[in-house]
Amino acid sequence: MRGYFAIGVEGVSKPMNVGNLMRSAHAFGASFVFTVAAHPKAGRAPSDTSKTHSQVPFYRWLSVEEMVLPTDCSLVGVELLDEAVDLPSFRHPARAAYVFGPERGTLSPAMLARCSQTIKIPTTFCINVATAGSIVMYDRIISLGNYARRPTMTGQDPEVARKHVRGGPKQRRKGSEA
Repeated sequence: MRGYFAIGVEGVSKPMNVGNLMRSAHAFGASFVFTVAAHPKAGRAPSDTSKTHSQVPFYRWLSVEEMVLPTDCSLVGVELLDEAVDLPSFRHPARAAYVFGPERGTLSPAMLARCSQTIKIPTTFCINVATAGSIVMYDRIISLGNYARRPTMTGQDPEVARKHVRGGPKQRRKGSEA
């Protein structure tokens, strides 16, 4: 799969939830993880048994204004808002950082203003941040990865995934304009 993704949280107060999210981010192949205005122990909780902070870059910003993302990285807010795009209808950017809000709260207005897009998981109420993060990462892998399409009927074998084929160099013919 081309591109990269990152996972982060803003304003969380429960380090164990962040630890679970960071462990899942590491398992799904996140390029970096981050916290913004979060509990000081967020990102280094015992629930992160893979010690993500020592395996991939970990950034801790005190405010939204301090946050610095790579060039061309889309910040995608994950929040249960009426105007947010439903996750099943969302096209993931190739280069994205997903940010989740705090327990019993929402992403700050400053964070929402920084987001290029906001998505929501179509649930009737908010779910645990680690669970939400895993759902978003799984959806990203399924929609951007080279996986075979699911069968249309129960019991059918899945289609075979097409192998990626690299094309040869393109050469222009003399006298033609391309």
